[in-house]
Amino acid sequence: MAPHHPTDRTPDPHRTPGRAPGRPRRPRSVRRPLRVVAVLSAAALALGGGLLAPATAATTTGWADWEPLSGGAGAWTTSIAPLAGGFPGATMTSDSRGGGVAVISGENNWLSAGTPVGQKYGSSRNQEYLNLRPRVDSPTGASTTTYTFDTPTPASGWTFVLGDIDADQVQVSATGTSGRLLTADELGFRGGFNYCAPGLTGKPSCTGAADDVPSWDATTRTLTGNVAAIDTSGAAGWFEPTEQVSSLTLTFTRRAGFPVYQTWFAALARDVSGVVTDVTPGAEGPLEGTTLTLVGPQGQVLATTTSAADGSYSFEGYTATAGYQVEVTPPDGKIATTPVRLPADLSTTDATAVDFAVRDIVPAAVSGTVRDDTGLPLGGVTVTITTPDGPLSVLTRSDGSYLFDTVPEGEHVLSVTTPDGYTVLTSPTPALIPPGSEVPVTDKDFVLQPAATVSLAGAVTAPGGPVPGAVVTATGPGGETVQTLTATDGTYTFGDLAPGAWTVTVEPPAGYVVVGPATREETIGATDVTGVDFTLALLGAVSGQVTTDDGTPVAGVELLVEGPDGAATVTTDASGGYAADGLPPGEYTVTITAPEGFTVEGATTLTVTITPAGDVITDQDFVLLAVVTPEPTPEPTTAEPTDPPTTVDPTDEPTDPTAPPTTGSPTSPAPGTTPPGGPGGPGAPGSGGGGLPVTGGDPAAPLAVAAFLVVVGVGTLAVRRRAGARR
Repeated sequence: MAPHHPTDRTPDPHRTPGRAPGRPRRPRSVRRPLRVVAVLSAAALALGGGLLAPATAATTTGWADWEPLSGGAGAWTTSIAPLAGGFPGATMTSDSRGGGVAVISGENNWLSAGTPVGQKYGSSRNQEYLNLRPRVDSPTGASTTTYTFDTPTPASGWTFVLGDIDADQVQVSATGTSGRLLTADELGFRGGFNYCAPGLTGKPSCTGAADDVPSWDATTRTLTGNVAAIDTSGAAGWFEPTEQVSSLTLTFTRRAGFPVYQTWFAALARDVSGVVTDVTPGAEGPLEGTTLTLVGPQGQVLATTTSAADGSYSFEGYTATAGYQVEVTPPDGKIATTPVRLPADLSTTDATAVDFAVRDIVPAAVSGTVRDDTGLPLGGVTVTITTPDGPLSVLTRSDGSYLFDTVPEGEHVLSVTTPDGYTVLTSPTPALIPPGSEVPVTDKDFVLQPAATVSLAGAVTAPGGPVPGAVVTATGPGGETVQTLTATDGTYTFGDLAPGAWTVTVEPPAGYVVVGPATREETIGATDVTGVDFTLALLGAVSGQVTTDDGTPVAGVELLVEGPDGAATVTTDASGGYAADGLPPGEYTVTITAPEGFTVEGATTLTVTITPAGDVITDQDFVLLAVVTPEPTPEPTTAEPTDPPTTVDPTDEPTDPTAPPTTGSPTSPAPGTTPPGGPGGPGAPGSGGGGLPVTGGDPAAPLAVAAFLVVVGVGTLAVRRRAGARR
């Protein structure tokens, strides 16, 4: 994750939410429709070894200009001004959580000219981007952010960049002009890069690694940060869609930590120019004051201008894509000798020399209009008239009008080539030119109506409101399959479906689960099918901590979480914390298994309930008590009874060692008798009359010493007695 610069990240509690500190709020009424931030010279475009060949010196880049965020956590909104001419504005909705969520100035973090996207679009320094977060900081607490464009975008010439994708991931989904879900190829992933990597020209002060880039999974349309889910800086990926986009949905999921992700939008812009010339014989030359109209790739009128005194005109700063047309409206009394609409392709360079020629009308003229059944003019429709020399065709202008001249005398049939999705409601009668007449024939009008189609529609909701960004798939006769995304109001529509049986399935966004049927069977007949609705529930989570009674965290403790879908084991981390998420609605029990040497204080099982609102239940804690093992007490030892020492009378003669022992010695009590002094007498264990107290020592050794000393003493007395007798 990039450094938290005060200007770029840290929210100020004393300011209006949604705008970075130090950036004044610009009133909507004075916002620029186009922010031109760079003129990309050939040298800049060739930066990085010629990644992109230079287009023209007039190519410019427009970066997104955002309104401040409004709303709050779980319900943010903002809007984006058009990036360039011909690019639509957009509204954004997001259920991101709060904290660090804001429009950021780009003063401290930016995409430098040395990045892959910068080599084509230039640096984004001091250009705005948006910080958003997950809905909840858990792997199932994904946020859904949807950009709804006012009209479909051009099919090329613009980019969106997702930054700070490291300990997180984002799924990218988009719908096209008919609501069709775009494929991964059409999303146009161009690659990952790190805008903080060393060596990048003009990079910000952050520090990153060149190999720390997110990976793209085309199957799931998911951009995922580094494998270890480590919070780093600068990891980003960029996209250039290759089809028109009506809506863009980003589903952002936390993998670890407390992530923030960044979003940039940019478009290249180029110019259209040409000259209008009058080719009427005798009046040849540039024609001033001719009206010219720039028509966008979807047929929408983008701008009008008039030719200058030298006949020149221009339209400047339009998104660099193909499909534009310039339309000429000659002055009264004149007609174009060139087609009334000419193509202007801005995909690789400026469109120059889009030139028109006009002349005076030559009788007889035939004119009319093409409109729909509500009176809306239809431009760009081909109208054909029959003549003796063969059919002639012209295109209607934006106001629905068409004009033929030099139509010969006679009756001429008019026909129209119906655009896709229309049928002819009424056609004009043939145009009749009387002989020699120069009177124009007018009001040969066509009325078209939308072709009859049958649609299927529904909504996807969850407790709390609609669910945007859910993928809905319809499979019909012959295996025909169409997909779309739910809009910000949770609705979806499939138009122009063939009659027959259709299977409709919903795929919930990350963080949701289907409640009830995920598939419905419907039959398409002659009328629209509505009310094909699905109900989702938010996934919940339960978490807590395991500590000892003095608050010390205990790691490695196993807990069993049991619920409607079965059981799973979680293990506490180094902080003693545990979490189980992705839990569908239902009742759950959390049971702890005390590790060896501990017991559980209080209940070993806690019960919680997850509702369809996706409760995140915390503080389901357990306390362990250490088991105290007492020191073992030694058992007393009992001394073996021993005979008391024999008392030697000094007057007695020494005993003959060869004499047999005397039986019935008073020191050896007869069996069944009590020693002298009773049970506590001499020789009884523990007695005080000659026996040793039990202390744990062996009494045999001191007794042996005492006996030895007695013998020595007796011997000494005997020697002295004999010595006295000799005297």
